[in-house]
Amino acid sequence: MSTFPVVAVVGRPNVGKSTLVNRIIGSRSAVVEEMPGVTRDRREFAADWAGRDFVLVDTGGWEVKPSGEVNVSIREQAEAAVSGADVVLFVVDGTTELTDDDTGVISILRTAQVPVVLAANKIDNSGSEGNIDRFWGLGLGEPHPISAYHGRGVGELLDEVVGRLPQPLEPEEEDDVPRVAIVGRPNVGKSTLLNKLVGESRVIVSETPGTTRDPIDVDVELEGKRYRLIDTAGIRRKPQITEDADFYSVIRAREAVRSADVAVLLVDATEGVTHQDQRIAREVVDAGVGLVIVLNKWDAIDEEQRELTERSLPDRFGFVGWAPVLRMAAKSGARMQRLPGAIEAVIAARATRLPTGQLNRAVRQWTAAHPPPVRKGRRPKIHYVVQAGTAPPTFVLFLSGGTLGDDYLRFLENRLREEADFTGSPVHIVARAGERR
Repeated sequence: MSTFPVVAVVGRPNVGKSTLVNRIIGSRSAVVEEMPGVTRDRREFAADWAGRDFVLVDTGGWEVKPSGEVNVSIREQAEAAVSGADVVLFVVDGTTELTDDDTGVISILRTAQVPVVLAANKIDNSGSEGNIDRFWGLGLGEPHPISAYHGRGVGELLDEVVGRLPQPLEPEEEDDVPRVAIVGRPNVGKSTLLNKLVGESRVIVSETPGTTRDPIDVDVELEGKRYRLIDTAGIRRKPQITEDADFYSVIRAREAVRSADVAVLLVDATEGVTHQDQRIAREVVDAGVGLVIVLNKWDAIDEEQRELTERSLPDRFGFVGWAPVLRMAAKSGARMQRLPGAIEAVIAARATRLPTGQLNRAVRQWTAAHPPPVRKGRRPKIHYVVQAGTAPPTFVLFLSGGTLGDDYLRFLENRLREEADFTGSPVHIVARAGERR
């Protein structure tokens, strides 16, 4: 795990916390929208200032009297972030009076025994700085006037933050932790699965679809091996994306998939495999990421429905027939012990490499028994094959005399899968035409 110090950004809803986070890290990674409460989970970012590296944690807005289950969870997540921080960056709206929610946060900070840096946001010019004198009476030290939107005063604020950080420790040696993205449609149990694997309430779990809007990373050890789990926002089709926050969340979910080693695709067994499940599986394949399919909520359906779901799998998921399929219940933990082994098998398959000699002997046998079909009056001939890379396994065919159709490429892929264990991994085949030298 990282030895970097942690800076938690806290405050009531809609004071500009995510805007400040984006300003500090220099990108639009945190969801920003005028509607209060858009940031719901703790999000962690790598940040640096003046030669100091630290982890920046963006939290949901804290409220004294939250309404609804989700808002209660937001408050609990913010409090958890404070308890794990080395420095708290407390953001208030410098243009308005303090609210009960502000004073509620202050009461927590006074008992947290964590250094606090106070940022009065939305102070866009020096003429407005006189309005922040009232914040001196909070007992949290000097209020720093900033404009997160324009960047005004943020540098001086960060100087104060890094000055409060503990002395740096010797960093751990960098390791290659496999990244596992938990993906699926909204409300299929992704956050429930992550929380069960981690053993703590790391992500907000609610019956409301779309609760997780940002990818959440957490390291976990499963059966003695370490993984980085990524809980993503539910990937929706475009007509279902009605809010700007959801739009950016889906983009980042897809980015999380592309950066993963393995994607665990959760399917709601009570609803069966949908077209959107197929779309997500296709995105995983196109990204070259390993795939494990999980039929979640398996304990909630009867034998007849289980049989119907089983019969539909070859038709709905035939294009990823090489992916392992697990039946389990994330909520109760039933059959979850099979998941780590499946993930590890897919990671190993992605690293599989075939010796060039063995590969070419096999391809010659396959093409002799089943030559490529004639296309446009010409029959292509494969002269040489090389495995150009792994993760995913990628093969380059050097051929002349025409082109290979998708059907013949699928034939070769199937033969490759019989030759080696590529369970759960896409196999990419590139046909490169050109006369043999």
